[in-house]
Amino acid sequence: MAFAGTNISLSQPDITQKLTERIDDLKQKIAAWGKRIRRFTERSRRFNQNRLFQSDHKRLYKSLERPEVCGAGPRPDQANTVAFWRGLRSEPVNHSEGPWTEVVASQCARITPMDPVIITPDDVAEAVRRAPNWKSPGLGGLHHYWLKGFMVCHAVLARQFQEALNQKSLPSLFTTGIPHLVPKDQFVE
Repeated sequence: MAFAGTNISLSQPDITQKLTERIDDLKQKIAAWGKRIRRFTERSRRFNQNRLFQSDHKRLYKSLERPEVCGAGPRPDQANTVAFWRGLRSEPVNHSEGPWTEVVASQCARITPMDPVIITPDDVAEAVRRAPNWKSPGLGGLHHYWLKGFMVCHAVLARQFQEALNQKSLPSLFTTGIPHLVPKDQFVE
């Protein structure tokens, strides 16, 4: 027996055919094992990326960066880059509007404008009613519980929201203001 575990001996007349069959057989087994290992590696990589996505986004995105693509190689020359963008932006726009723009304009002309929005104290009360009481307060530090209880504030808030809508700008008070509790005996009119 020339090859242990096989019925091939060197004295057989068709030895080359049996050897090529055996080599092909082994090549197929190696290819199958290689595919199996690649599938396992790919599945493990996906599993680890999913786990990282749930636990640590920063590490996942850092692992996804490919150094051969991101930041590798010579940097573009600053003068060439500036010249390229200046050339693009300094050229006058020379294009003709197609007939589709008139179609869009006519379709937009047929749209009826929205009715004006009017915010009432009842709207504010309804919005506050649905808000959870003791969840984390916003920048103002005011919990919804207090807004629900102080119904006098609903009319003032409705007026302020309405003014913000009418002026089309949000006062800085809405985003940076902090409410303070003023006891009644210190209240000055």
